[in-house]
Amino acid sequence: MASVERNKVKLTQVISRDPEIHSGDLVFSGTRVPVETLVAYLIGGSSIEEFLIDFPTVERWQVQSFLEFSPAGLDHLRVDHASST
Repeated sequence: MASVERNKVKLTQVISRDPEIHSGDLVFSGTRVPVETLVAYLIGGSSIEEFLIDFPTVERWQVQSFLEFSPAGLDHLRVDHASST
């Protein structure tokens, strides 16, 4: 299965990994913003709103979906990526 589907949003619409984009780090699809940046913001006590203001190319629904998919969705993407290498 190429992507996980939950609430009609495919994981590949939310995050992606491409060796040509940000050295292959997980990024929000359609952007160059690493998902680790969101994690760092949240761990540091910033809000989702602050993150979205600082990174306007990321959509709120992407952040919400990412948080919904994690960690199962991330595990799925890691497996997909590992099998393609």
